[in-house]
Amino acid sequence: MNRHNLIELDAVIAIVRRGSFRAAAIDLGVSTTALSNAIGKLEKQLGVRLFNRTTRSVSLTDAGKDFVGKVGPALQDIHDAMETARAQQEVPSGTLRINAFATGAREVLKPLILEFLRRYPKVHIDLVTEGRLVDVVADGFDLGIRTADLVPSDMIAVSLGTARRFAAVGSPAYFEQHGTPQVPTDLHNHQCIRVRLPNGALYRWHFEKNGQPVQIDVAGPVTLDEASLSRITVLNDFGIGFFMESDVREDLESGRLVRVLEDWTPPLASLALYYPSRRNPSAAFKAFIDLARDFAADRIVRRSAVQS
Repeated sequence: MNRHNLIELDAVIAIVRRGSFRAAAIDLGVSTTALSNAIGKLEKQLGVRLFNRTTRSVSLTDAGKDFVGKVGPALQDIHDAMETARAQQEVPSGTLRINAFATGAREVLKPLILEFLRRYPKVHIDLVTEGRLVDVVADGFDLGIRTADLVPSDMIAVSLGTARRFAAVGSPAYFEQHGTPQVPTDLHNHQCIRVRLPNGALYRWHFEKNGQPVQIDVAGPVTLDEASLSRITVLNDFGIGFFMESDVREDLESGRLVRVLEDWTPPLASLALYYPSRRNPSAAFKAFIDLARDFAADRIVRRSAVQS
């Protein structure tokens, strides 16, 4: 009698969820070749093909649809039972998968995630950043991090309580040469670092004062899609950049950068950690939620560490 291990069954579900062998292999931490071989082995043992494969797409065969329909729920029950067993552990261990947008990840990486890893070295954090709002359940994540106003209504949310604002900044040398904008429309007369969003659109800088929002379509010498690149460009006197305050806080404190239009950047919605209801959360999951609540209440002792 042939026996199939959970890895092969997890592989089938991952391919269905992600829609490609390559994406599923990345999720599972194996090579595409190893994943393809595992599926080929399973199909040979079953005597049927589970997937129709072309160079451009992957889809379930009729036999595959029937197989997934029966195996999927049973496999979830098995994983739930395993999580229940792990929940009895006194020492948190295993892997937590977290999905966040990049700016949010940068804000909580040092004070929350790295602090958690210091306290619980047997836990592995798999942090994925992307601009789109994903379904954390369908995409196999344990937790998500987004601004509170973007958390799906069917999720449990834990406010991280972090104060967040935009910041328009430039180098002292740039402002000495070009002057300082007093209102957002003055930016039309300045070199600005343009920002390209994940969907390809150019970002319009958002300002607000006395309840009146203003959006500025800036112009400048370069368009970038990553905050660290924009920061380097601004530090080298090429113009004004628009960042999350947390990304340039140390530069402002040291005087490397100067903030402008501060009265036009009011507080934004706070970050929130969110997750689906879980009957038997693992020890690692519970420990992370507890630390997140301490972080939000400012009960974590801040450590000095090398900054990025």
